[in-house]
Amino acid sequence: MACRLLLCIALLVPAGADAATEVCDLPPRYGTGAAARALVHATCNEHRLWHRAFIDREGRIAHLPLTEAETGMLADDGLVAWQRVAGYWRDSGLLPVVAALPGATSCQRPPGDRAGDNDCRAFLVDTPWSAAFIAWIMARAGIPGFTRSPRHIDYIRAAHRDGAAARPYRLADPFQDRPAPGDLLCFLRGRSAAAGPAGLREALDSGGAERWTSHCEIVVAANPGGDRTLHLVGGNVANAVVMRRLPLTRTGQLEPAAASPTDALPWTPSCSPANETACDLNRQDWAALLKLVEPPPVSPPMEPATGTD
Repeated sequence: MACRLLLCIALLVPAGADAATEVCDLPPRYGTGAAARALVHATCNEHRLWHRAFIDREGRIAHLPLTEAETGMLADDGLVAWQRVAGYWRDSGLLPVVAALPGATSCQRPPGDRAGDNDCRAFLVDTPWSAAFIAWIMARAGIPGFTRSPRHIDYIRAAHRDGAAARPYRLADPFQDRPAPGDLLCFLRGRSAAAGPAGLREALDSGGAERWTSHCEIVVAANPGGDRTLHLVGGNVANAVVMRRLPLTRTGQLEPAAASPTDALPWTPSCSPANETACDLNRQDWAALLKLVEPPPVSPPMEPATGTD
């Protein structure tokens, strides 16, 4: 009888099937709003194009088949990596904002001219494009009211400034609030010490965060199947579109271990071949969770009365 049961199980599982299902291939979680579904759909499609590159829970680059400046094909065998990044700038509407930077205007022209292509590729390599990727996703998903900017801090500030009335994102604490699909998780960069959520809010209140540099990624799944893992996708991560996996607490908040201590940020001299444990790409100054505020459903127009009482 046991053998027959094992045979039945074997017949139910296709040969060579992977027991794990990728989060981007899972159906939307029950209760996920329309805006969140649109964001996850657009983001996951883009991650698939980049051959599903990812950083594992230990902060190690586990898969990185292609980067921004390469002429290699993306997963559809028709798009070239650097041309796709140029499209993020063009189609997000942000290319005119950075037109003064060397090579930016060359990305406006169709590819094919050697000099123009080289100028555009140099611009893409020299200019961070993670915020352009976010703006492109927002446009593709049709999210109204998003503050499109080549600087993440601009929409972090907008989410803080408008408080409870903020749309389409409000600022929250990733260690107190639970990230959900469609949210943005952001870390601060280029600082000598970590600020954390409290330090960021204090700087925003005083107007001192105007020139702070940061980086945001889109939540595509949170604790799917009870895996206590946050799945994010960001652009210009290791020069590609990459998924990152972060640990969550039992109650769904970001695990404090994912944050940098206040006296040492990642990639200080402590990160070296002799000290590999300090080289964790996931240990960042995660300071902002931008919670997606779903727009209210649009009521269908009322049909005119046709009869009499």
